[in-house]
Amino acid sequence: MPNGGRAHWIMELRPVGEVLALLCAFVAGCVATQQVGEPGLPEKEGKASYYAGKYAGHPTASGEIFDPEAITAAHRTLPFGTRVRVTRTDGAGGPSVVVRINDRGPFKDGRVIDLSKAAAQQLRMIGEGVVPVRLKVVSYPEGVEASSSGPSDVAW
Repeated sequence: MPNGGRAHWIMELRPVGEVLALLCAFVAGCVATQQVGEPGLPEKEGKASYYAGKYAGHPTASGEIFDPEAITAAHRTLPFGTRVRVTRTDGAGGPSVVVRINDRGPFKDGRVIDLSKAAAQQLRMIGEGVVPVRLKVVSYPEGVEASSSGPSDVAW
């Protein structure tokens, strides 16, 4: 094959190689991206509220019956069963509680978690109703990987 033929063949493959290189870079970037709440990333801050007693005995989004005396919470996207440390950040002594996600919510702008009454009592927020908090994922439920390809939480 003359030299000109080889150059032509290489020029035809060049766009394919560029596309493959871009695709590989994109996939590598997606796989290597850590999710919020994983070690090494900042914790999420926002406002916490708590459920009213009128929901006691009603099913949550997970199918579990809501018990205001259980240490549970609602989050928009974290998998059910995820355990999250919730810490007050307003100088009230920084109380914290580890809750288990069993419901969806909150559905008010600016709020990042809805707590059961028992969890709210541990944060000493019953009188205020809404307080600033920091969230940190402690553990995911069994079967959910807490790796860079683990659950995505875009609503943080």
